[in-house]
Amino acid sequence: MRSISDIIRTQISSLRFSWAVLLILSAAILSFPQDASKRNDRPPASAATPRREDNKKPPDASRYSYEFTKAEFFISHILIEHDAIGRGEITFERQGEEKPIVEPIELSIAALGRILGLWTELRFLDSTENYQTAKSFAHLGTYHLHMDDGQRRRTAEFNWSTNKEAWALTSEYRRVSDQAILIFNIKLAREMQPLNAPQLLNEMEMLLTRDGLSDPYQLVPLLTDLKTDERIPLIARNHADRILKKIEK
Repeated sequence: MRSISDIIRTQISSLRFSWAVLLILSAAILSFPQDASKRNDRPPASAATPRREDNKKPPDASRYSYEFTKAEFFISHILIEHDAIGRGEITFERQGEEKPIVEPIELSIAALGRILGLWTELRFLDSTENYQTAKSFAHLGTYHLHMDDGQRRRTAEFNWSTNKEAWALTSEYRRVSDQAILIFNIKLAREMQPLNAPQLLNEMEMLLTRDGLSDPYQLVPLLTDLKTDERIPLIARNHADRILKKIEK
């Protein structure tokens, strides 16, 4: 049998061991939150990523306009204004009417490409060229070309020009205005003056034949409606169908 002293020594050793274990565990527990507090919970710093809009090309703020004036003509004043993607409006005045007519306008991709190409070839804002010929043809009307890129602006006035690009640009805008005014007149005829429709369809085919329209394909939806519109005479409906087939060839 173990003596009482042996038992006491054994218990003392056990107690010492238990205290040692408790001290070790306490130290571990106390050190754990301390170590955790030393962690950097924030994500590591990284180079700033530009926002998506920072990578976008700024929109082109350029504005373009074409103006024609001749007081004696039935259409005495035409103004076309549009932005760099071809959206804008046309304003025109007719003799005998007090208020000008304002209609939205959107150039087709093909027409816009030709028009912007001519502005670029002219180097309009960098140029000081006077497009007016030595001989005046004021009886045919006066043209104004205007461009504003947000920093610079310039207007050129002439009634006739031998500058190939300047004259081609006025011709393009003339096609735009002829097509837009024709569309307005046809819409008016459908609603209020249906007997005018045959004459307007004749005018459309004449412009189409002599390349006088800005983009005939823009007329396809209108002609598709006209060929079945019972508000206008049958002769006009049939004519609309023939012009449609000619465009779609």
